[in-house]
Amino acid sequence: MQRVVEQEDQGRDAVDAGSSPEPGARAAWRITAVLWVVAAVFGVIAVARSQQVGIPFRDPNGQMFRHRLLSAVELLVVLAVLDCVVRGLWRRRGWRGSVPAVADAFRERWTLSRIGLVASGLLAYHVVYVSYRNLKSWDAFNAPRDRDLLDLDRALFLGHSPAVLLHDLFGTGAAAVVLADVYRSFTYLVVLSVVGTLALLPRVREAYVMLVAGVWVWILGITSYYLVPTLGPFASAPAEFAGLRHTAITDSQVKYLAERAHLLAAPQASDAFASISAFASLHVAFTTTIFLVAAYYRWRKTAIALGVYVVAVMVSTIYFGWHFVLDDIAGVVIAVLSVALARLMVHGPRMRAPERTGEA
Repeated sequence: MQRVVEQEDQGRDAVDAGSSPEPGARAAWRITAVLWVVAAVFGVIAVARSQQVGIPFRDPNGQMFRHRLLSAVELLVVLAVLDCVVRGLWRRRGWRGSVPAVADAFRERWTLSRIGLVASGLLAYHVVYVSYRNLKSWDAFNAPRDRDLLDLDRALFLGHSPAVLLHDLFGTGAAAVVLADVYRSFTYLVVLSVVGTLALLPRVREAYVMLVAGVWVWILGITSYYLVPTLGPFASAPAEFAGLRHTAITDSQVKYLAERAHLLAAPQASDAFASISAFASLHVAFTTTIFLVAAYYRWRKTAIALGVYVVAVMVSTIYFGWHFVLDDIAGVVIAVLSVALARLMVHGPRMRAPERTGEA
């Protein structure tokens, strides 16, 4: 309980240390309006690509938009309730009179303005995400350039494959299991970082730094996919990964290649949807973004832990052949750009003036 309160205090410290004051209601809505302009432009680009390839937007089994949005809302509600309960109990130092205290905490935190801003931000984020996933699927129609990146990897490591070097260093058994868990944990961390900041940070403006940075990761990421279309070492040099212990990663790689082949063979099939692109690594981009945002919030211990996690993710992407070394480097660049753009959108000159219409 004390840790939660300390984290809340840290969040306030980060806000106080910012270069601009918290906006009033109108200024806060300007921020989300800018976010929606970005989402709309990106959506138009996705629609144009859809018409170019002659394939409509798809959401296989609702996994890309509907289920993700609903899951995000459910997690948001759970975290918001837990946050109010903890803060209510902390104020009363026990259960006596805790119900009114929890209700007061909820009313203070979850004003109509905050609810609207959080709902608007989450919806815009998922509109961008479903557009990104469809654009990523249609990247399959671009000719892969894996040979160029394979040659570059070997040049960087004096003729050696960086993946094989990692296999020799860590082994191909137990390490594969551990690194598979590291790689797959990415999905949960992404959701928790975006939804958790919206639910727990005292002010929505600071939470928007994480949300908007995430939006830019998807946008810049798809741009990199189209600039350098690649499948990854596991697909272009499969012999290097044949000796790895079988894990869920192995199944995913087989599945993704089959999905891509199905899309290329029958693009008009309703279930044709690809999920594979290598340059740049958005696993690295998003985890690095979370690390940078944690540092921006001045969550020092969290940032240190995330720094270690980012390194582990980088190792896992090379170890399993999901990405080339250059993919990970590009992922870091995307993270830096995404956080910079997010801070500009949230704390830019036109967003600095405080207003008297309420705090958000």
